Amino acid sequence: MSGLKTALVMGVMAAGLALSATAASAEVACNRWGECWHVHDHIAYPGALGVVWHPEGWRAKHMHWRHDRAGHGYYRNGVWVAF
Repeated sequence: MSGLKTALVMGVMAAGLALSATAASAEVACNRWGECWHVHDHIAYPGALGVVWHPEGWRAKHMHWRHDRAGHGYYRNGVWVAF
C-alpha cells in the first residue's frame, strides 16, 4: 500500500510541476497601435490600450516589435510606460 501512496504523491507533484511550467511561458501582448512585446504575466491592461494576447511564438510582419522589459507596463508610441 505504501508503494501505491508514493506513486500517487509523485504523480500529483509531477502534474503540479507541469502546470507551473506552462504558466511561466511567455505570451505576446500587442496594443491597438501595433506595438508588440513579450510578457510573462497576463495582467489587466487599461481597456483604452486595446491589448490583445497571442501565444508564445506568434509573429506578424506588420507589427512593431519592441524590446522585452522587466516589470509591468506597456508601450505607447515606442516609449515604455511602467505601472
